[in-house]
Amino acid sequence: MASVNDLRASATALGPWPGTDPAEALRIIRGELGDPHLPFLAELPDRGVGSDAVGRSGSLLLDLALDVQPHGWRLVDRPGKDAQRARSALSTDINVLADAAGAEDVSASGFKIRVLGPLSLAANLYLHNGERALLDHGARRDIAESLAAGVGEHIRRVSGAVPGADIVVQVDEPDIASVMAGTIPTASGYRTLRSVSGEEVTGAWRLVIEALKAAGVVETVVSVPEIEAPIERILAAGADGLAVPLRALTMRQWEQLAAAVESGKRVWAGALPTHDPQAQLPRTSDIVESIWKPWRQLGLPAAGLAGLRVTPSTGLAGYTPAAAMNVLTKLTQVADGLDQLAQG
Repeated sequence: MASVNDLRASATALGPWPGTDPAEALRIIRGELGDPHLPFLAELPDRGVGSDAVGRSGSLLLDLALDVQPHGWRLVDRPGKDAQRARSALSTDINVLADAAGAEDVSASGFKIRVLGPLSLAANLYLHNGERALLDHGARRDIAESLAAGVGEHIRRVSGAVPGADIVVQVDEPDIASVMAGTIPTASGYRTLRSVSGEEVTGAWRLVIEALKAAGVVETVVSVPEIEAPIERILAAGADGLAVPLRALTMRQWEQLAAAVESGKRVWAGALPTHDPQAQLPRTSDIVESIWKPWRQLGLPAAGLAGLRVTPSTGLAGYTPAAAMNVLTKLTQVADGLDQLAQG
C-alpha cells in the first residue's frame, strides 16, 4: 500500500459481480483496476447456493458446520453438500486468481476480499430449532469466535495466490442497523428479536479485526448502510476505516466521517449510485462534486481527498458484465478527479 505521503484517490467495488465465470470477472476487474486502484475477488451469486454471501462467508467458520434448509443456512452437526459447494466455489475462485496473477506482467500491489461480518452472519444463520442465531447470545459469541478463527487460513490462501500484494479486507455488515435497533423479525415473523448492544457489536468486530491483522491484513474496513450507520462503533473496534454509501448521509454523519479522516482513518465513499442497474450513470463531475461539497463545508483540506477510496453504493450482481465494467471505469475517473482537486 502507498504511504500516507504518496496516497492517491482510488477505486474499488464491493464484491458482488454478475455472471458465473470467475476468470472472466477477474479479467474485467484487473483490466479496469490497475494501480493505484484496488482489484478484488469477485463474488458470483448467479452460480447459486454456496456462492451467496452467507454461504461463502459461512464456509470460513471454524468448527461450526452449515447446511441449507428451506428457510436458509442452518448450523448443523456436520457439514452438508451445500457447505461443500460453498467451499469448492471459493477454492475455485482462489485457484483462478492464482493462475491469473501468475500470468500477469505487472502484479497488483493490493488486493481486496470481502467477508460477511459476525452480526449479519448471526442474523442470517439459523439454529437447530429454526430460530435465527441472532436470538441467542451464546450463538452470537460462537459465530464471532469461529469467524475470527477461520479467517486466518483464508487470508493465507489469498496471499499465496497474489504473492507480494497487500491484502485488504472489507467486513460487510448490511443488517447492522436492524440488529442494533431490534427490528429483525423472528422466524415466525410475529415479533422481532431483541436489540444487540453497541458494546457487544464493538467486541465482535474487534475480535474479527484483530484476527485479520494477526493474519497480515494491512487494511480492514467495516462496510455498513448509511441509515443509522454506527460510525463511532466501527472506529472503536479498531478498524482502519469504514465504507458507507453517501446518498443519504446526515450532516452529523459527515461530521463523524470528518473526525475519522482527521484521526487517520480511511473512508470508502459509496459515491456512485447503483441501486438501479437500468439508470444512466451520473456525470463524473457531478459525483466528484457530491464528495467535494460536504468535504469543503466541513473544513477538511483538499489534500485529504487523496486518501479516499470510491465505490459503488451497492454490489454489482444485478448489472450485466459490460455495465459493471462501465461502473468501474466511471469510478476510476472519479478517483482521477479527486486527485486533481487534492493536488490543487
